[in-house]
Amino acid sequence: MEETEDGAGLTVNTLVLLPGLDGTGTLFTNLIAELPQTFKISIARYPADRFLSYPELLPYVNEAIPSSAFLLVAESFSTPLAAKLSATRPPNLAGLVLCAGFVTNPIGSWAPLVRILARPWLFQLSPPELALEWFLTGANAPSGLQAELRSALRLVSPNVLAGRVRAVLDCDMRGDLAQTKMVPMMYVQAETDRLVRETAFRDIQRLRPDTVLVSIPGPHLVAQREPKKVAEAIVGFAYQLPG
Repeated sequence: MEETEDGAGLTVNTLVLLPGLDGTGTLFTNLIAELPQTFKISIARYPADRFLSYPELLPYVNEAIPSSAFLLVAESFSTPLAAKLSATRPPNLAGLVLCAGFVTNPIGSWAPLVRILARPWLFQLSPPELALEWFLTGANAPSGLQAELRSALRLVSPNVLAGRVRAVLDCDMRGDLAQTKMVPMMYVQAETDRLVRETAFRDIQRLRPDTVLVSIPGPHLVAQREPKKVAEAIVGFAYQLPG
């Protein structure tokens, strides 16, 4: 096992981060700042100018994978992709963390309406502050979080954002997740998530009853609202991984 300045017995100290809907990775800044400096960070970044399906995004994740043991940490949009990758059993994958995640349609009966609305014209508009607060950042968000979110979204083509929303509604990686039973897994649940239903975790739990659940008070963007708590959960999980 590797030893770090923060203590002995750490199996893996490299994290591969998979971003949310924007795919830029820029919204991980605060989370990374809360992680021990001994952790090596690799961020997968997706093309902002062309839509790619989940299978087509796999090569971009593979580019971020190191040659040493790593912990895969996926946020929201990327969680089905993380399940799909884990099912291929990368030789150095030590564990999997799904943050505010899902492996199939996470919004239930709202899917038909969202599918109709998920068109490029919608993402050409600046989202109202109240909408961002209700669905993503939560009330009383830290100063600048909405600005950072808007900035990240502006980096991505509206066609791409619309396509990714529809990909989320159509995804079904339950079969892939069922093939990850040899991979230790943790689920970080945002307690006040208004975007991903609680049933999303129950879907995962049925397939992986051994999943470690960490519930954190916060909105869908829990890693941005509560980066310290999410970082502590990730580090704690990393220390529990088998050697």
